[in-house]
Amino acid sequence: MSFDDIKLLLIQKFGETVIIGEERAGLQPALLINPDHIAGVCLELRNNPKTYFDFLSCLTGIDYGTEAGRFGVVYHLSSIPYHLQLTLKISKENDRTGDNLPSFPSITSVYRTADWHEREAFDLVGIFFEGHPDLRRILLPEDWEGYPLRKDYKAAEYYKGIKVD
Repeated sequence: MSFDDIKLLLIQKFGETVIIGEERAGLQPALLINPDHIAGVCLELRNNPKTYFDFLSCLTGIDYGTEAGRFGVVYHLSSIPYHLQLTLKISKENDRTGDNLPSFPSITSVYRTADWHEREAFDLVGIFFEGHPDLRRILLPEDWEGYPLRKDYKAAEYYKGIKVD
């Protein structure tokens, strides 16, 4: 199944608003998905016998920078039996004020591996995943302040009396 076939399949299933763009340059093209539909899109791509994307190989949280005011998530899906790979991207604007974390639907109900991937994106980029069963820090201590992979992150000079480099 080609990239265009997958795109057409999703439009037929969810309507024209499901795909808000595409990126064809580079080694792996990506579909830009409406964030509200990401869980349904992943479920369809996993369960459809024509695609059977049975493996979430990677999920990455993205900070597009302070000027862009945008956060996103990139999903790398694989179909082991069909030897296919697909990249999906979602994003939305966020003003970075206070505790206003960028928020996207969780896909843990579709791919169990998303549990750990989403926790990592939460811990390091500060992306909140709605409906996640146990969203808490996974790499850093619970009392760590900030999100180290954000473009505007300022590391503390000390953590519990220990100098942070």
